[in-house]
Amino acid sequence: METIQFRNRLTQVKSKLQTGQLTLGFIGGSITADSKVMANWPEPVARWFVESFPHARITVENAAIGATGSDLAVFRADRELINRQCDLIFIEFAVNDYNTPSEQRMRAREGLIRKLLADGRSELVFVYTYCQKMYEDMSRGMVPASIVEFEELAEHYGINTVWVGLHAWQEVKKGRMTWDEWLPDGLHPTHRGSLSYGQCVIDYLVKELLASPDEEKYEIYIPLAAPLNNNHWGHVNTLSFDEVQLEGPWMIRRAAAHMPWIDQILSTSAIGAKLSFSFTGKGVALAFDFGKKSAEFTYKLDGGPAITSCRDRPNWCGDSGWFRIYWIADDLEDGLHHMELEVVHGNREDCTGTNFHLGLIGIVK
Repeated sequence: METIQFRNRLTQVKSKLQTGQLTLGFIGGSITADSKVMANWPEPVARWFVESFPHARITVENAAIGATGSDLAVFRADRELINRQCDLIFIEFAVNDYNTPSEQRMRAREGLIRKLLADGRSELVFVYTYCQKMYEDMSRGMVPASIVEFEELAEHYGINTVWVGLHAWQEVKKGRMTWDEWLPDGLHPTHRGSLSYGQCVIDYLVKELLASPDEEKYEIYIPLAAPLNNNHWGHVNTLSFDEVQLEGPWMIRRAAAHMPWIDQILSTSAIGAKLSFSFTGKGVALAFDFGKKSAEFTYKLDGGPAITSCRDRPNWCGDSGWFRIYWIADDLEDGLHHMELEVVHGNREDCTGTNFHLGLIGIVK
């Protein structure tokens, strides 16, 4: 497989650049997210646009969040990308989706694609980064399964892809960059590694947007294809906190100070506080401001047996600030369902608090 796969000509992006205004969107994990420590790969890419198109006003919307996958992104797409009218969106989830079961990640990815392409405004590019779990496949010249599945979607929807992880791998093999200059922890690139990723994307953009295209080879407009998986999550939405019944000391707080990706959190620190809600759909997920001071919870769905959450808290996890999704169910019979939940401590050594900060209730239609 080549580093760059061309499937369309970004004709709408070219048109927007000619009119003098373009909004770039980025979504993915920590490799893509804005960083206070160093510039990740979207930074040189955005700067390339500013340098290459000085007449255009370039707006950047980086919606990437560390330790999140496409299953959370599909619920965030409207607020973070669609409502901000992004014209060109780079999607980077080959790494963070790696351990997610194939069916679940394919439903989420296709749902995200269909959401972003639905109004015909945005054009997409998939960017594949690297994690150490890809080593065995790549050392044998094989394509990791997470990327293979993305390529299946890219081929179906006519989306260009850039395998920046392979580009960096090849730089190491050629002696242009040492492994520790690229990826000392096996996941997060250094400044040099991020620049390698960014340069690969820039190489693609130069060929795509600056070189003279062979227009006869590419379709100018590609209508939204029929879905590959009819169970895709392209119709997900969120449930308003106004529709949640509360029992005990709850409050709704502004979340912007610690969680800029959401407006409000439904919050309590009281063991035994309860909530309940009804929803219509095929699945439900909760997303939290999560950390070592977060409580666990016991829940019942449709009057079924009580289940108590038991979430790991890795060493890198702080007291809060991880926007973490928890799936209650994703394959229910389509219809009306009812959920009841009670906050519990969890009786875990790595749980040092009782904070319950709910940021999102996601419903799969």
